Amino acid sequence: MRITLIAVGKLKERHWREAAQEYIKRLGAYATVEIVEITDRDVTRDEVRAMAQEGADILKAIPAGAHVVALDVQGKQMSSERIATWISDHGLQGRSHLALIVGGSSGFAPEVLARVDERVSLGIITLPHQLARVVLLEQVYRAFRIMRNEPYHR
Repeated sequence: MRITLIAVGKLKERHWREAAQEYIKRLGAYATVEIVEITDRDVTRDEVRAMAQEGADILKAIPAGAHVVALDVQGKQMSSERIATWISDHGLQGRSHLALIVGGSSGFAPEVLARVDERVSLGIITLPHQLARVVLLEQVYRAFRIMRNEPYHR
C-alpha cells in the first residue's frame, strides 16, 4: 500500500514533527508513506485567494492513479476498526495508493472538494491542522495493526 499525505503547512513545532516522524517510521513496516507539504498562504488579507492558491497546489500534488481522500469535518466518521476495514477494502478493490489531504486553516477550495473521491472526518471537534495530521497518521498506523491483528489498538 502507498500512502501520500498532502498537507497544507509545515509542522512548525518540534513535538509535532517528532510525533509525525514516529508514526511515519512505524508505518514503514506496512506501507510506503510520502509527505507532501503545501505552502500555507496568508488568509488574513484575502482568504478566497489564499484558498485558491493552496487548492491549486494541492491539485498539482495529487499522484496520478491515487484514490483521493480529504480530511473534512463534514466527511464520514469511522471508528478505528472501520478505518482498518476501509483501508483493507481499498486494497482489495485494487486501490493500492491512497492520497490523504489535510487542508489549511480556511478549509478546501471548491476545486479540491470537486476532485476528491471521498471525505473522511476525525470527528466533529475542531483540531489544529498540525494535530490533525498527527492524529491521521496515528489512525492509519492503528488501522494497519488492526488489519494484522497485532496488539496496540485495544
